[in-house]
Amino acid sequence: MKKPASPQQHQQRMAKIKQKMDQKIASADKQQGIILVLTGNGKGKSSSAFGMLARSLGYGHQCSVIQFIKGAWECGEELFFAEHPKVDYHALGAGFTWETQNREADQLAANNAWAMAKERLQNPDFNLVILDEMTYMFNQELLHLDEVIATLQQRPARQNVIITGRAAPEALLEAADTVSEVKDIKHAFRQGIKAQPGIEY
Repeated sequence: MKKPASPQQHQQRMAKIKQKMDQKIASADKQQGIILVLTGNGKGKSSSAFGMLARSLGYGHQCSVIQFIKGAWECGEELFFAEHPKVDYHALGAGFTWETQNREADQLAANNAWAMAKERLQNPDFNLVILDEMTYMFNQELLHLDEVIATLQQRPARQNVIITGRAAPEALLEAADTVSEVKDIKHAFRQGIKAQPGIEY
């Protein structure tokens, strides 16, 4: 077993780490909004986005949420955030494509959600815009990726955008400033445990 560092050695090591961190913090001097993509097969992408929504509201920011799939059923985040005076909340999806089994209805829902999202992405009053489960629109070829990326790049300079969903396309990852991938290691559903309100929805 390695001998623990003495108090003096620990202090010296932490001082070096602090110096490096202070330099990194000082060099990050740009003031601009970011595009953040949360992707991967694991659970927690939307949950993370809504955590940042709560954080933004703590600072009194004006926020918008556009949900591209949810809308056909009740979910806890809508019940909680939709009534908040600083949240512009829209659940516009028609449900999962395997549930709707109707390409025309899916396309109409995607078009309506994107039209509303585009308005928010052009409005400097919104500090944060969440495009929840948007990546599925690209995978199903319901939205044009080039148009979405162009709109994201032309948004107000201080506006932050969070996009969630599995299998985010490479071009979207390239356009993003921050990308996090949520890995699926284990899920209760595969053990036959029903989805629970407050956890899955």
